Amino acid sequence: MNGRSEQYRLVVVLLLLVVLQFALRPFLGDFRSSPDLLLLALLVYAIRARPGQAAVAGFLVGLVVDSLTPVAFGAGMLAHTVVGYLAAWGKAVFFAENLIVNAGFFFVGTWLRDLLVLVAGRHMVQSAMAWQLVFWSPIKALTTAIVGVVVLMLFRRWLPIRITE
Repeated sequence: MNGRSEQYRLVVVLLLLVVLQFALRPFLGDFRSSPDLLLLALLVYAIRARPGQAAVAGFLVGLVVDSLTPVAFGAGMLAHTVVGYLAAWGKAVFFAENLIVNAGFFFVGTWLRDLLVLVAGRHMVQSAMAWQLVFWSPIKALTTAIVGVVVLMLFRRWLPIRITE
């Protein structure tokens, strides 16, 4: 498989996740617990990109998220930028072609993003923030991890995981 066809396949999967975020996610129930497909697309991209590229992608995803929910504008951009950077950097440290490791990666990335948004946004009282981090964020992280594993299984030939550099 050449590099160009892999790039096209990755773009197709990422676009599918973005479309499903807006077409399917509203019907999946409470937004606090439904999978975050935009973040999943960022994480799938970040594990195949350099840290700088992933940070820029995270910034753009955060800009989209912040423009849709401008309660604490900038918090999403910061959180997605940091998560994108760390995801790309972290693949060199601990990433493997293992579904359980991938699930953990998606879980931690989602929970960390929620933590950063809540801390940077400061739009909740501390008790509500604690409830969000202890209850809702792990549920969202779990559903995002499950969907992430399903995406990796469905598109395993399209999304080979390689450690580069």
